[in-house]
Amino acid sequence: MSRHLRKRSLILAGHDTSVALESTFWDVLEDIANQQKQTLPQLVTKVDAARSPEQSLASALRVYALEWLKQQLATSTTPCT
Repeated sequence: MSRHLRKRSLILAGHDTSVALESTFWDVLEDIANQQKQTLPQLVTKVDAARSPEQSLASALRVYALEWLKQQLATSTTPCT
């Protein structure tokens, strides 16, 4: 595993699993969980349940974080006229 990845161990659907992501993605996911008044494991469980079987959990979490950031940017940006 690369030194820039941070590994977290979680229990999803009763099974131990570990996910390695860059620290920045973990930070964003923690922000999302806090905003949604969830724990990080609850958020990861939600993303895990929604992902397609061929997509890795790490990939699904990165995409989820990026989509959330895009939405935040879109709602905070005022169109130029």
